[in-house]
Amino acid sequence: MSIDVVKPEAKLAYPFPEAPSSGRLIEVRPGLLWLRLPLPFKLDHVNIYLIQDGDGWVIVDTGISTNEARAVWDSYFAGALAGLKITKVLVTHFHPDHIGLAGWLCDRFQARLLTSLSSYMSCRVISLDPLAFESPRNGLFYRSHGMDDEAAQTVSTQGHEYLRQVDPLPDTFLRLVTGDALMLGDRTFRVVTGDGHVAEQVMLYCEAEKILLAADQVLEHISPNVSVWAGEPDGDPLGHYLRSLRLLISDIPDDVLVLPGHMRPFYGLHTRAQELIAHHELRCGIILDACRDADRSVAELVPLLFQRALNPHQMGFAFAETLAHANRLVRRGELDVLSRQERFLFRLARPRAQPNA
Repeated sequence: MSIDVVKPEAKLAYPFPEAPSSGRLIEVRPGLLWLRLPLPFKLDHVNIYLIQDGDGWVIVDTGISTNEARAVWDSYFAGALAGLKITKVLVTHFHPDHIGLAGWLCDRFQARLLTSLSSYMSCRVISLDPLAFESPRNGLFYRSHGMDDEAAQTVSTQGHEYLRQVDPLPDTFLRLVTGDALMLGDRTFRVVTGDGHVAEQVMLYCEAEKILLAADQVLEHISPNVSVWAGEPDGDPLGHYLRSLRLLISDIPDDVLVLPGHMRPFYGLHTRAQELIAHHELRCGIILDACRDADRSVAELVPLLFQRALNPHQMGFAFAETLAHANRLVRRGELDVLSRQERFLFRLARPRAQPNA
C-alpha cells in the first residue's frame, strides 16, 4: 500500500488522462487491456491488466479479497470480458491488493499462477500464521521505538487486518526470476524485479513495444511504502528501493510507457524515478536535522515526515517507513542507534577516529 505523496515536479505525459470507470476497460495496445478494481482504503483502487496469450488471456494482479471486488469481477466477466479464456494469473507482489483474489481467479478458471518465490512464500507464511502481527514481540517492536503501550497495541492489531484479506493460493505456481524471457502471445517480456516496497516485485518489460508494467515500483503521484518490519528490525529496504530505482534508470529506456499498479499510465520513467530518489533523500535530511539537537525515537520522527492525522492502518506504514529512513542513515554512517532502557534512539554519528598512517 502507498501513503506517501510525492507530486511530480516535472511534467509527465499521460496518454490516457481518464482512468476506466467501473465495468469498463481501456485498450492500451491491441491485446493489452486496463481496468480497475476498488480498494477499501484511502488509495481506493488497484490497476489490473490483461495480456492476450494466444487464444487465452493473462490477468496481471487481482485486487483484494472483498465481496465488493468479487462483485466487480463478476460484472466484468458478464460484460466487457465475457467469453475471454483466462489461462494464467500473474501476481506482481504479495500485498493483498495485488494477490488477494489470485487463488479465487485461479480456481475459477483453472488458471496457472505466476509470481516470484518471495511473493508466493510471503503470502503463504502470512496465511499460515495470520495473527503473527499481533504477537507480543510485534508490540514490543513498536514500543521499543517510542510508541506508548496503547498506540502499539492498536497498530499491531488493527493496523494489519488487511493482510488477512487474501484467498488461499494454489498449491503450485510458476516462479518468475529477473532476467527471464516470458512469452505471452506474440510479445516477449523481460522479467525485471525490484526491491524495497517488497522483495522481488515483478515488473514486465516489452522492449519491442516499449512497455513497462511497473507494479508499485514507480507511481505517478505517490511513493510506494518502504517499510521495516519486526522480523528484520535492522533491515535497509530504503537502500534496496533506491538501488532498484537507479537500476531502472540504467536498464530501461526513458521512452517506455509505464503501466503502474495504481494511478495513471505515463511517459517519463527516468524523470519520475529521479523525483522519487530526491524525495526520499529529502526525508533523510529531515531526520538528520531533527537529530542535530537531540536523540530521537522513531515515534518522535513520524510526525516530521507525516504531517496529517493517521488511522491505525496508515500509522503502521508511516512508522515502518520512518524507521526505514533512519536505518538507511545508519547504514550510511550518518546516524548511530543506541539502546536506553529497552528503547532505541537515533543520534548523529560521532566522527570516526582515523587509523594511524
